[in-house]
Amino acid sequence: MINVTKPYLPPKEEYTQFIDEIWNRCWLTNNGPLVNELEVVLKDYFQLNHLLFVSNGTIAIQLAIKALDLKGEIITTPFSYIATTSSIVWENCKPVFVDIDQKSLNINADLIESAITKKTSAILATHVFGIPCDVNKIESIAQKHGLKVIYDAAHCFGTKFNGKSILEYGDVSTMSFHATKLFHTVEGGAIISNSPDLIFKMAKMRNFGHDGPAKFSGVGVNGKNSEFHAAMGLVNFRHIDEILETRKRHFFQYSKWIKKMDVEMPQPIMEGVEWNYAYIPVIFPTEEKLLKAEKALHDHYIYPRRYFYPSLNKLEYVDEQPCLISESISKRILCLPIFHEMSDSTIDLIARVLLRAQNYE
Repeated sequence: MINVTKPYLPPKEEYTQFIDEIWNRCWLTNNGPLVNELEVVLKDYFQLNHLLFVSNGTIAIQLAIKALDLKGEIITTPFSYIATTSSIVWENCKPVFVDIDQKSLNINADLIESAITKKTSAILATHVFGIPCDVNKIESIAQKHGLKVIYDAAHCFGTKFNGKSILEYGDVSTMSFHATKLFHTVEGGAIISNSPDLIFKMAKMRNFGHDGPAKFSGVGVNGKNSEFHAAMGLVNFRHIDEILETRKRHFFQYSKWIKKMDVEMPQPIMEGVEWNYAYIPVIFPTEEKLLKAEKALHDHYIYPRRYFYPSLNKLEYVDEQPCLISESISKRILCLPIFHEMSDSTIDLIARVLLRAQNYE
C-alpha cells in the first residue's frame, strides 16, 4: 500500500537521546529548554527575529486573528485546508472568499480590492503547496486600505522569495509542523511576526494569558507545545537539508512522467521564487478523468488525496459566494504520493498506472 505521504522519522537513537534528557529533567512542558532551543534554531535557519512554537497550525491562525483584534470580515481564499476558513469562523469573523489564480492556485490579488468593504479588517491568504502568493501586491492593497495581513504558510518550510524567507511577509505568518508536513514535530506549528509587541502578546496568549505566576494579561488559551514534540523537531532539523534535496529530486522524477500526461501542475507566477516542492498536485481536464485515475491508483493500492476538495466557499457554515475557478480546480486536482523514503521505481510505478488510465500506453 502506498499512501499519499509517510512521515519522516529520524534515527530512533537520535530521538531517544533527547528523551533521556527529558526524563532526567522531568520538565515535560511549559516552555521547556528544548522548546526554546527549537525556536532559536528555526529563527536562525529562516533568519527571522521572532518565532513562537505552538501546539498546531490551526491554533497559530486563531492566535493571530485574536492578537490582531480582527473583527467583521476577513478576505480569504476558498482553496486551502479547512482550518484556514474554520479559524476565521471560530473567531467570530466572516470569511469573504476571493477566487484564485488559475496558475498558482493562490488567492488572485487582482480581485481582492473589489471585495473590500467597510467591515473588512484583514486578508488571510494561503501559500498553496509552498508556492508564494503575490505578496507585494497584497501588501500594497493592505497598506492602501489599512488592513492586516495573515499568511497561512503551513506548506512553506524552506520557501523563499527574492532571497528571503516567505515567512517575513505580512503582519503574521503561521506554520504547521504536523506529521504529514515536510518538516514536522509530530504535532505542532509556529507563529512568525516582525513585530516584537505582537509576538510578546501572542506569547502570553498561548499560555492562558499568564503574565507572571498569578497575573493574567487578557484572555488566553493553551497553545503551548511539549518537550517531546520539540525534541522531534530538533532531531528532524538535523536532516532538513537532506529532506529538502530528496523532495526536490522526487518532484523532478515525477515531472518527467507528468509531461507525458494530460494534466497540469500549479506554478509560481512571480520571478524570484524558490519553493520547496513539498507536494505533487496534478490537475485533470475534467473531474471524470480524475475519478478514473483515482480508481486506477486505488486498484493498485495507491492512495492519493484530493487536496483541496471541496472548495471552501461551498462549506455549509459559510455564506455561499461564487468562486468559479476554485470550484473547478478543487474537483479536478489530485495530490500524488510523495515521501522521503520513496524510490524512483515507486514513482515510476505510480506514473505508469496514471498513463495507462489515460490510455497513453
